[in-house]
Amino acid sequence: MPIELPFFKFQALGSDYLVLDPTLAAFEMTPRLAQALCDRRHGVGSDGILLGPLPVPGDPRAFGMRIFNPDGSEAEKSGDGLRIFARYLLGAGHAQDTCRIHTVGGDAEVRFLAQDGSLVQVDMGRPSFRAGDIPFTGIASHLEVLETPLFLPSGAITITALSLGNPHCVLFPGEVSPANARRLGAQIEKHPEFPERVNVQLVEVVNRRRIRIEIWERGAGYTPASGSSCAAAAACRRLGLVEDHVTVQMPGGALDIEFTPDGQILMTGPVQPVFKGTLHPDWKY
Repeated sequence: MPIELPFFKFQALGSDYLVLDPTLAAFEMTPRLAQALCDRRHGVGSDGILLGPLPVPGDPRAFGMRIFNPDGSEAEKSGDGLRIFARYLLGAGHAQDTCRIHTVGGDAEVRFLAQDGSLVQVDMGRPSFRAGDIPFTGIASHLEVLETPLFLPSGAITITALSLGNPHCVLFPGEVSPANARRLGAQIEKHPEFPERVNVQLVEVVNRRRIRIEIWERGAGYTPASGSSCAAAAACRRLGLVEDHVTVQMPGGALDIEFTPDGQILMTGPVQPVFKGTLHPDWKY
């Protein structure tokens, strides 16, 4: 265990992450360390770990970031994580008005809409509904997963699935509640037709400019807010249920989602620093 490892905690609508900066201390990032740090009783407590900035070969302007879930698994991309990491880069003096962040799930262009970094816009890229891109094995890989049946022990449900660099499953179950998100999310996340597991969003379309969602995150469980709102909005737009500018309401608050003419998703939302600290040298994990 490294001695005096610094960490920085941020929250975005109640979704909280720890930033570990490898330029400040030498340490080995492992799944076990991620689990221990995210533990809300024995560690610091968070919805995940953001590791960076890391060098990006061939792109000196980009800041590399790795994302670890509370169960120790590694995620490809996170909308909240991107906003939070960008806010860290701003505060640490690495970024100014804009920056580019590289993740396993692709690059994201980030713009600060407030000078203090409290409001951040992220270009989340274009969604793909192709089964092979998600991946989803329930239909042929070249087909889009639009209003497709998924069979659970309790019966069949209808889903729309997509990739934003990471896998998402969207459904319109009628009852959009925390209890239903926990019940259905736990079953769908590890469904065998999603071989890399999947994030789950339960959606209620309030009107053509507003939707309400509940979220079950892959590797983290139920969460009050998430950049998964982009996937929910993208699914609604693909099905013709909403306009190109949508407010996504979550238990933790609202995000603004805009679709550009060329299909890019722009996500805008707040970020707040919580505290910074240093792990005690006697802490064991």
